[in-house]
Amino acid sequence: MEYTHVVHPFAPVWDENSEILILGSLPSVKSRENNFYYGHKQNRFWKVIAQIYDEDVPEEIEDKREMLLRNNVAIWDVIYSCDIKGSSDSSIKNAVPTDISLILEGSAVKRIYANGNKSGAMYKKYHQKKTGREIVVLPSTSPANAVWSLERLVEAWKVIRRK
Repeated sequence: MEYTHVVHPFAPVWDENSEILILGSLPSVKSRENNFYYGHKQNRFWKVIAQIYDEDVPEEIEDKREMLLRNNVAIWDVIYSCDIKGSSDSSIKNAVPTDISLILEGSAVKRIYANGNKSGAMYKKYHQKKTGREIVVLPSTSPANAVWSLERLVEAWKVIRRK
């Protein structure tokens, strides 16, 4: 598989009331095709968030955005552009980080979480020194992380609800 140069295709989801920031690495091929975060049908992100906040699993982009904002959750990614093979985080090279300062300065974000090890490592490499904030790495909701059942993911991700 060939490398493709990818520039992040859509904006972060956040508002001034966001208290939690969840960072992924970069939108997958399916997410880029669907023009929104966690667009692969097998990705469990939306199921996990819906269960944690006792909501119905949203189907439409606007419903997903509204569920996040209603629960004071912001989402974005740590990488603005890179070269990547398909959706493989392990193949990422020539990464250019996103600028998360706009979210951190314009919101009430108190805690930052990574959706998976790659986004956690990239945050620590590119962002942590600038922000001075720690990140908690959660297990990836990606279908590639088949070791984690939906139930285990929900249990691990419940930490985002703690005040």
